[in-house]
Amino acid sequence: MAQFGKASSKRGKPSYIYSIVGVALVLLIMGILGWIFLNFKSAGSSFKEDIRISAYLRTTNKDTINQIQQYISAQPYAKNVQYTNKEAAKAIWSKEGNNEDWAQILDYNPLPESIDFYARSNYVNQDSLNKISADIVGKFGNQLDELQYPKLLVNNLNERSGKLGLIFIVVAVVLCTIVIVSIDNTIRLAMFSNRFLIKTMQMVGATRGFIARPMDVRAIVNGLISSVIAIVLLLILIQWAERQFPQLSMIRDTRLTLILFGGMILIGVGISLFSTHRSVIKYLKMSLDDLY
Repeated sequence: MAQFGKASSKRGKPSYIYSIVGVALVLLIMGILGWIFLNFKSAGSSFKEDIRISAYLRTTNKDTINQIQQYISAQPYAKNVQYTNKEAAKAIWSKEGNNEDWAQILDYNPLPESIDFYARSNYVNQDSLNKISADIVGKFGNQLDELQYPKLLVNNLNERSGKLGLIFIVVAVVLCTIVIVSIDNTIRLAMFSNRFLIKTMQMVGATRGFIARPMDVRAIVNGLISSVIAIVLLLILIQWAERQFPQLSMIRDTRLTLILFGGMILIGVGISLFSTHRSVIKYLKMSLDDLY
């Protein structure tokens, strides 16, 4: 009987290799999906933070201008606050594709001076920008002509990002379900080859805990190995993608990427342990005849 158990163990060992590789590939798919989601979110935030907001000045008093600039800089929504004089405004105008020769048309620069800034991504929506505008104009209304930002672009950006985000979440839920089921089936298939070993140990008097403990430990180790393989492969893919598209490295969020890797480890270990333990208990409850 000992030889029978030993033979069963040998037959079960190769299945661990296939199980590790199978789980690693499934985790890699999940990791790619998560990385795409993180980049989608970061790209959207980066695009929002590229929208310039301009407070056009009526006053030319430098102390007042500094006061307005310092006030906006101190607000939690503002970043990259800078004063733009007439010459800088003309340079921006020309850079944006407007190449009129001012000297041939007018003998003065009609562009107003302004304080330009960019809002943080979570403030780039119509309601928040209306409140920001009301706050600045309400406090410095006599020194400002108006506060402008591309309202149509903001509305379209939020509307489309909301729809795309919803579609992506639905797809992510479906794919994550497929990932979890695939890992569960892979582990159960690996445990199927060990069913006689499990039953043999029970027949010679081993307790349920004694039988399940080493297999649970093995499941944790296998889950860690699968997760490490998937993370290494994902890192290679990320580095390749960032070499092909350098913009991706600019929007990379290291903290969120580490959280993604941690999630891959938790899912790999958790599902491996759960599926292995459930399979062991299942085969312990089955009769010997049912194992054939």
